[in-house]
Amino acid sequence: MKKIVLLYWGKGGNVERTANKVYSMFDPQTIDIFDVVSFDVNSINNYDLMILGHSTIGAEDWQEAKADNEWNAFFRKLEAFDNKKVTAASFGLGDQILYPDHFVDSLGVYQEEMDGMNIPTIGAWPTESYRYTDSDGEKNGMFFGLALDVDNEPELTIERIIQWTTDIKKEIGL
Repeated sequence: MKKIVLLYWGKGGNVERTANKVYSMFDPQTIDIFDVVSFDVNSINNYDLMILGHSTIGAEDWQEAKADNEWNAFFRKLEAFDNKKVTAASFGLGDQILYPDHFVDSLGVYQEEMDGMNIPTIGAWPTESYRYTDSDGEKNGMFFGLALDVDNEPELTIERIIQWTTDIKKEIGL
């Protein structure tokens, strides 16, 4: 049986609520959910798919983020772990109205991290129907993962999650 781990950060807000919605789209026997701080990276090979849920941080560049950024710590631990046999998918939250020049930039950051560790990724999502001016999270008309704007398009969130998780299930053979 395929096994999935859903990791998210931050806690207590839109990312956690969205992570729980994504989690609910899967059979609970096939998926575990953790905030990224609580996850033991040594168990990564127990999973076939790692879903990462995040928001675009408030810095223009990932490197300008606080040193205590929990994703940075997770990526460094994962990078040090040998023989990773997991595939990754990602969903990112952003705001097309307040931050149209950086909409879901985090999807690009996470893609770079996965590429740097030779972790294959799935779950690309079309950019059509979004209203933003620039994003490091897209290339050639596709976001690197599911892009959500829960603040300005809450009515589209669940529909997008349903379609994306259906696509993910097909891609991993569930």
